[in-house]
Amino acid sequence: MNNELNMVTSYRGFTRFNQQRNSQMAVNSSSSTPSTKTLLDVLKSLDGVSTEIVDRSKTIFFPGDPAERVFLIRRGAVRLSRVYETGEEITVALLRENSLFGVLSLLTGHRSDRFYHAIAFTRVELIAAPATSVRHAIEQDASVGLLLLQGLSSRVLQTETMIETLTHRDMSSRLASFLLVLCRDFGVPGEKGVTIDLRLSHQAIAEAIGSTRVTITRLLGELKSSSLLAIDRKKITIFDPIALAKRFN
Repeated sequence: MNNELNMVTSYRGFTRFNQQRNSQMAVNSSSSTPSTKTLLDVLKSLDGVSTEIVDRSKTIFFPGDPAERVFLIRRGAVRLSRVYETGEEITVALLRENSLFGVLSLLTGHRSDRFYHAIAFTRVELIAAPATSVRHAIEQDASVGLLLLQGLSSRVLQTETMIETLTHRDMSSRLASFLLVLCRDFGVPGEKGVTIDLRLSHQAIAEAIGSTRVTITRLLGELKSSSLLAIDRKKITIFDPIALAKRFN
């Protein structure tokens, strides 16, 4: 029962979180004035900033890499994972557009190494800024630090959500919970339901939740047979997210 309530609660936050996401995207895409700078505006104005395109499944940085740059996602999704000595890789966050990551050196106050493995979950466009330039901007303007804090708070929420998803031992429940997270963060409501605005391969889903491609193919097939979802050109539409959550308790 607790798992069911968690998944239903996760979905019911969908509208609220999407309103926040859409509002944030609108602000970031609008022209700014001196008093309404966005994090995107700040990063694009820094010395050494660059725009990078990373293809799906390509690594952005590995654990142990020098933490020399801060990243903001303009388009697409990025998966952050933790790699353990056993070789097991656990997803800790799935980041959407306008998410900030790679800020460890800013938090520690000195040069440090990457803690996570960052992978392009889809093809992504990134704004990359030198950590030294970001730190200098914070020192010059306290409002920049506030913008970074707001970005980090969103990251914490996304990490907590992924941890809740991975606590489901049953893989059917884990997949359902993951799909509800994607509905909340990447969902576009339509006449037939909520379409996850990502082109997702079965392999990508499997890697995100610690499963295998064969298992994900089988489970998605069962959900399709139960008329809970449809897949068209790798985009998944959930007909009734609350019904999906109640299916797995």
